Amino acid sequence: MNPSRFWQGRERYTVFDSAYGDGSRTAALIEAWRQDPDRPARLHIVALAEGLLPGFHRIPQQESCVTLDLLNAPLDAALVQLAARIDFARLHGLRGPNTGFARALARLAASDARLAFDWLEQEQVAALMAQGFVFEGGGARFASRKPRPVLPEVPARHAIVIGAGLAGCAAAERLCARGWDVTLVERHAAPASEASGNLAGIFMPLLSKDDNIPTRLTRAAYLYALRYWETLGGIGKRIEGAACGVMQLARDAQHAAASRAIAAGKRYPRAFAEWLEAEQASTALGLPAPDGAWLFRQGGWARPGSVCEAMLDACGARLTRRFGVGSVRIERVGEEWEVHGDAGMIARAATVVLAAGAASTRIAQAARLPLSALRGQVTHLDASTLPQLPYVLCREAYLTPAANGVACAGATYDLDADPRLRAASQQENLERLQALVSDPDAGLGAPLRGRVGFRCVAPDRLPLVGGLPDFDAAGSTERLRDVPRHPGVFSLLGYASRGLIWAPLCAELLAARLENEPLPLEAALVDALDPARFVLRARRSVRMPATFAPD
Repeated sequence: MNPSRFWQGRERYTVFDSAYGDGSRTAALIEAWRQDPDRPARLHIVALAEGLLPGFHRIPQQESCVTLDLLNAPLDAALVQLAARIDFARLHGLRGPNTGFARALARLAASDARLAFDWLEQEQVAALMAQGFVFEGGGARFASRKPRPVLPEVPARHAIVIGAGLAGCAAAERLCARGWDVTLVERHAAPASEASGNLAGIFMPLLSKDDNIPTRLTRAAYLYALRYWETLGGIGKRIEGAACGVMQLARDAQHAAASRAIAAGKRYPRAFAEWLEAEQASTALGLPAPDGAWLFRQGGWARPGSVCEAMLDACGARLTRRFGVGSVRIERVGEEWEVHGDAGMIARAATVVLAAGAASTRIAQAARLPLSALRGQVTHLDASTLPQLPYVLCREAYLTPAANGVACAGATYDLDADPRLRAASQQENLERLQALVSDPDAGLGAPLRGRVGFRCVAPDRLPLVGGLPDFDAAGSTERLRDVPRHPGVFSLLGYASRGLIWAPLCAELLAARLENEPLPLEAALVDALDPARFVLRARRSVRMPATFAPD
């Protein structure tokens, strides 16, 4: 049974394959799609694949209207965590007593979805029939009469994105790639004028022994960003920077012991993360690494502004830039939103994406989001006065290799709103730099040069991606899906210090959700990013009993 028999005339078509194998079936399917004049406008392929790091991996394709997701997870777990509507499923080699997949597959199956298989046990056939599959002609068809969840209507493909930093530029590019027209609104005269305007941002994964939610989310974002940047021309080519690797020094002996425990689990391939003992790390770095270090060979640095430029160039004619408009507000008029500035209305559309960092809370509908602006001062140093680094070096602070004669060191974490460079912050950066390179004279006497930016940070340090919650209308809501939202308003906020890697995946997630496409993350991770999580947390904190001491 071939999927191409059933996709004619469809707007989109999603195929699930329980075994990616060598990729030949996927390649053949994409080629069949290319050659079919009656093909669906968008083809989505989701396949289970071994040999990858755990989790979901969205792999950009030659055509923007073809999506490939590779999932490294057991079948049952993958189906439970998959957010998609499946039109065609292939099952391979399901020998044994497992029937748990049947209910999860039925939950995802579209009406009249087709099922192909090379072998099923009698118990598995019975389990699938109990869920509404009818076996016929060597395959099966999903014929359940139970009502299917109604997908939200895809809005008119015109969006206003507020903020032209990494978050907003990525949102514009991912929407334009899907055929949307985007009006990008920025209060400054140019993109990347605030936190995204630093000379260098570093990109690297996050590790933990228990592979917790922040680790899994960061890994997914990092791996997607590496692939995504290649579609824009690549780091060190179209994008200014270098995939030179990042060496993260252990803070102390205790941190080194914890790192060894992670390395002993053999979860990560060498190209992704390699633990180096002190002698190895010191030799590779050319500087002391007394407690050892992690080496992230695929990591590096990039100038965020050049990433923004590459994303905006990729938007083409579908992008309208409205820069230098100052502060804005949004107003609901009928079924659309109007964005107003000091000089009047700027744009109107049914969909608005807030991507202006902590400044987004100045918009009334987002005022109750618990976002903070953390000041970060970066110090710019004459690279000739510092050791020549083969990698980005980091611990509590970071130091980049030289670019155009300048190395970047930083950055501070301050709670004030002072936008000016100050000597005290530079001294803090220099002290951390000196500890990092084991040289008490590094940077001494350097002139006060650098840049101040403000990171947008949520209490749990995770981004806010999804429909903007209406705190005032939440009432007694207990579940994320029941939290009321401001219709047509979405957020891409809270990227903290990882905007480079968060921006592509978060924009892809939001664009996929708007288009009712398969989502590029496990359902649990999607929920962890939902801005409505703070509505539920606020309610729980109110219900907690107060503690008191007896008289």
